[in-house]
Amino acid sequence: MARLFWLSDEAWAAIEPHLPRGLPGKPRVDDRRVISGILHVLKVGGRWRDCPAEYGPATTIYNRYHRWAQRGRWQRLFAQVADVGVIPDELALDTTHVKAHRSAAAGKGGRGAQAIGTSRGGQTSRIHCLADDRGRPVALALTPGSFSDIRMALLLSEQVALPKRLLADRAYDADSLRDWLKERRITPVIPSSKARTVPHPYNRRAYRRRNVIERLFCRIKNWRCIATRYDRLAANYLAGVALVAAVTEWAQ
Repeated sequence: MARLFWLSDEAWAAIEPHLPRGLPGKPRVDDRRVISGILHVLKVGGRWRDCPAEYGPATTIYNRYHRWAQRGRWQRLFAQVADVGVIPDELALDTTHVKAHRSAAAGKGGRGAQAIGTSRGGQTSRIHCLADDRGRPVALALTPGSFSDIRMALLLSEQVALPKRLLADRAYDADSLRDWLKERRITPVIPSSKARTVPHPYNRRAYRRRNVIERLFCRIKNWRCIATRYDRLAANYLAGVALVAAVTEWAQ
């Protein structure tokens, strides 16, 4: 049996002030126990019905996860925990593909509506992320795997405070992004694509620091329900990514 996951005192102290209060209906059962149960399932990748009894009824664990995901509460929790009021000198921008399990293929509205698309890796989703200079995520988005990197770059960048530099790989070498950054006095640290006749210069030393976001993806993909998408609903999967990112990257 997999080792049970429990929120540490430090993690609980970081997220507890941001939990919703004064909601109508019956008083909630122990939040720390229920959220620990949700994180346990996300960690081991098991079925919700198989959630260990130490966390309480499995239906309670799943219902809390699903209802709060549909209402955007896990995403708001992530945004509040990550809002430390400090503007970093640089942000790193990148994406990672996630294989969609066959159990995720029948979501409402079809695959495209639930952020599943066909790419070279099969049926996949794509996590778009901005990370600070310590490799902590500050903005997240989910699209079908066939969605190009550059199409989400501006939407994601507009969600955060403006840094001095933006680090990204050559997939983000587009005039639209470079012009947007120039208007805001942000230095692009982006190598030029091979299609450019005259390459743009960039700071190679600063570009090496882009690996912080690659390491971030490796850490969150240690969680099985993040590394492989089992959720049919895009909101549920993104909620899991947001919750794991809040707990592991910001609340420790």
